[in-house]
Amino acid sequence: MKMITALLHHIRVADVVDALNDAGYHNIMLHDVKGTLKPLGEFEKTYSTEARVVISEVKLTLVCEDSEMESIANIICKKGRIGSDISGWVYATTIDHAWPIEG
Repeated sequence: MKMITALLHHIRVADVVDALNDAGYHNIMLHDVKGTLKPLGEFEKTYSTEARVVISEVKLTLVCEDSEMESIANIICKKGRIGSDISGWVYATTIDHAWPIEG
């Protein structure tokens, strides 16, 4: 199994989630985070003396089978893109163990 993690601009999240759902991927976790992706404009900038420019972004996490990893990453990269610069990152890590929480 793989865990896909993507760091996205918040304005692209709805399109990414819709595309993943349309492709049959539904167990998606979203977390509001602060990061240093390139801001889209002045309204996105928050200045910090330690981190320089910090913006609000979204961390998307999804667990999948190894065979689904490329498809998911391609969807996220296609739908998460903004302009010609790097719009975020997609990471894949291996999950060695997973246990269900049962009642």
